[in-house]
Formats: sequence, structure tokens, C-alpha cells
Amino acid sequence: MIKKHIKGVVLLGVILSMGLTSCQLTNKYQTPETDPTGLFRGENPTDTTTIANIPWKEYFTDPVLQALIDEGLNNNYDMRIVAERIKQAEAALGMARAAYFPSLALAGNFTHTRFSNGARGKDVLGYHANEYMVGLTASWEIDVWGKLNRQSKSKYADMLNSYEGRNLMQTSLISNIANTYYSILALDEQLRVTQDMIALMEESLSMMEQLWEAGLTNRAGLEQMKASIYSAKISIPDMDNNIRQLENSICLMLGRKPGSITRTTLKEQYVPTQLAHGVPAQMLAKRPDVKQAELSFRSAFELTNAARASFYPSINITSASIGYAGALFKPENLAANIIGSIAQPIFAKKQLTTQLKVAKAEEQAALLTFEKTVLSAAKEVSDILYTYETSMSKNQDRGNQVESLTKAVSDTKDLFAGNEVSSYLEIINAQQSLLQARLSQVSDKLQQLQATSDLYRALGGGTN
Repeated sequence: MIKKHIKGVVLLGVILSMGLTSCQLTNKYQTPETDPTGLFRGENPTDTTTIANIPWKEYFTDPVLQALIDEGLNNNYDMRIVAERIKQAEAALGMARAAYFPSLALAGNFTHTRFSNGARGKDVLGYHANEYMVGLTASWEIDVWGKLNRQSKSKYADMLNSYEGRNLMQTSLISNIANTYYSILALDEQLRVTQDMIALMEESLSMMEQLWEAGLTNRAGLEQMKASIYSAKISIPDMDNNIRQLENSICLMLGRKPGSITRTTLKEQYVPTQLAHGVPAQMLAKRPDVKQAELSFRSAFELTNAARASFYPSINITSASIGYAGALFKPENLAANIIGSIAQPIFAKKQLTTQLKVAKAEEQAALLTFEKTVLSAAKEVSDILYTYETSMSKNQDRGNQVESLTKAVSDTKDLFAGNEVSSYLEIINAQQSLLQARLSQVSDKLQQLQATSDLYRALGGGTN
């Protein structure tokens, strides 16, 4: 008889938890709408080819850079911290889902009671009774209105958010390693250019010293040439310092102790003449920060619905136990009890109303954050594209500038050797202009390489 009673109650609980789902709030989540038109300033592309779909090992072709990125993804401390955050989010989701099921515990209790036997004297409480029970106890909240379901969905969105956080960290790390690597290569090249120009200036100084000794030029020109050389030499320690600091920065990203970095040369780096960026909708679908913002809104949306469900009655099996009373493990001593309850909030010191207001405000703030993130993403892509295009447009003129100044330096050197230069300033100006032009040429290529890396990240590349 007891077993039938227990089965009946359990069946009733299952029916309530499954059959009453029609009573749950049916406000289903929908992804916020965005208008992709004009997100990429000045263009509305239709070509869906995008560099974001290229795996990073194919996009960054320098084998040394590939090895550095691979090491960073495995050893970077921020990546390892994010991995622990993901474990926390997964555990929180498991805890939320566990609320669907009864909580079970092994329990035992013992009661000793004494009664008066009606007699006078020392043994007034002479009659006594002992009661004890050992068994399983359970409590269970039946999710009629979907509060627990909404809380679980919120935690699920939080877990997906942590995955996108890892993707965001990964694509940012790849881009940062590449940009720092390119910066070191550019400094290496600028150092080489400066040293070459110093050697050329010293040749001119040697000739000027010979002419000064012969009385064919003045001391002012000689000292001006020396000052020009000193100015170039002064820049070398700064470049060495910057190289060392950038090497240490890469080591930190790789989880290494500070040290030197193996590398190739800037000349070996290829800058593509075109960067396919696809349509704005693809960027929104792939960028981890945009997806994070959308998932944060989704989590807030579900919590708002959970707050609404708190206004409805809660149905609980507050105490359910089955075990043995009296002598253990005897069928005739099997005992069970089940206590159910239903509670309708009436007055909760404005707690439920305040919770709902807070949840709605959080939801609206999350929606605004999502919209802002979309615009920020579009701005970033637009800025990088224009930076890349304007930098590439300088290549021809920069090359012509370097070529003309190289000829000017050669010509002034020949004229100077033949004592045909009217002023020493012509030599100094030509050499300084050539040095600046060649350094700017290196900076142009660095800007272009970093733009390719930045755009890859901005479009959501590097997560595959």
C-alpha cells in the first residue's frame, strides 16, 4: 500500500513538471535586429569572400611567426585564465540545470520522549518512548512557470559568452603577436638603414675633412656634417631599446621569461594588394565581442523572465522521506511521508517588484551595449580599411621619392668630390632627406602589415 502511494505521488510530480509547461511564460528570445547597410562607410559590398574565413596558419605565412603564435596560444597566461573561466561557467550551468531535479539526502533522526505515569514519587516521568527513523529525504520545486528554466537558459548564455571570450582572447593574441613581430622587423630594418646612412655620411665627412685641410671649405660645413652624423647615431640606442622591449613583450605573450626572439626580415613579409572583407553581416556573425554582447543581452532577457515568474505561485515538495522506523530493515517498519506546499507571493517588501525593475534595466543596458558594440566594430573595420588603402596608395610615390633622393645623394657626392658643390648644405640636406624617406618607407610597410593583421582580427578571423 505504501509503495503504491509513493508511486502515485512521484507520478503526480512528473505530471506537474511536464504537463504544466503550457503555463510557463512563452516570451521567447529573439536576436536583436541590426541594419547592416552602411556599416562599412562609403560602401555596401555584396562579395561574401572574407579573410576572416582563412585559418590563421594560412593567413600568416611566415613560419617563424606561425611558431610564435602557436606557442602563445598554448602558453599565454591570459588564455589559460580564460580556460578556467570557462570551467566556472560550465559548472554554473550544471548547477542551474540541477535545480530541475529533487535534492536527495541520507538522514536519520532519534526522538526520546518521557511521560508522566500518574504516580507520585521519584519516578514521575517513568513512562518513556523512543522513536527513530533512517532513510532518504528529498525536496523538489516543480518549475510550473519556467523560472528555473529561464535561469538555466541565462546560465547557458553565460557559458556561451565565456566561449566567445576565449575566441576574443585568441584572435586578439594572434593579432598582437603578429603586430609586435612586425614592429621588431621594422625596427631591425630601420636600424640597418640608419647604419648604412651613417656609413655614407662618414664617407662624405672624410672627403670634407680633406677639403678643409686643403682650405677648400670652411669649418662650419665640417661641424655641420659631424652634427648630422651624431644626430643619426643618437637614434640607434633608442631603436635598440625599443627592439629589446618589444622582444620582452612577445615573451610575455608567449608565457616566456624575457629574452631574444628569433625572426626573419621585413623584406620577406608579403603585403597583399587587396583584402577581402565580405559583407557586414559576416563580421557581426564572426566577431567574438559582438557575439559576447548579444549573449549578454540574451542572459539578461532570460533573467527578466525569471523575475516575472517569481510573481506566480511556487509549488514545492518541501519534505519527502522514505525509510525504516523502529527496527531497521523489516518490511513492517517501512514508513514514508510527503509534504507538498504552494505559495503565492502577496507582500515581499517590494523585493519582487524591485528585482523585476532591476532585471529590466539590466536587459535594456545589455541591448544598448550590443548596439554600441556593433557600431564600434563597424567603425574599427572602416578605419582599418581606409588606413590600409591610404598607406598602399603611397607606395608608388614613396618609391619615387627614395629613388630621386638616392640619385641626389649620389650626384652631390660626385659634385662634392669634384669641388663643384656651391654649399655643404646640399650634401647634408640630401643625405638627411634620403634617410628620412627610407625610414618612412619602412614605416609604410609596417603600417600595411599591421593593417592586414588588424583587419583579420576586426573581421573575426583567428578563431578557426
